[in-house]
Amino acid sequence: MGRNLYILAATLGCLAIVAALLSFTNIAEQPGSPGDSSLWRTTGIALFVVSLVIALGGALSSLFEQAARRAEDQRANKRRR
Repeated sequence: MGRNLYILAATLGCLAIVAALLSFTNIAEQPGSPGDSSLWRTTGIALFVVSLVIALGGALSSLFEQAARRAEDQRANKRRR
């Protein structure tokens, strides 16, 4: 589960970088372009924040999975003794 969240966070992070780069190029200023530069900046920031939250969720998920594995190993070791 944690690995999937990391992949999702990386994908959203890449999209945030693309949106931020589009806001600084002349593509966003051309007539007929999809939105203005402030919209691209806002989208980039929003995607970046969502990416950070999902990466935090992935880290916490990995930590809880590791804690559960260690607790199970400790219970198995106590049963063997």
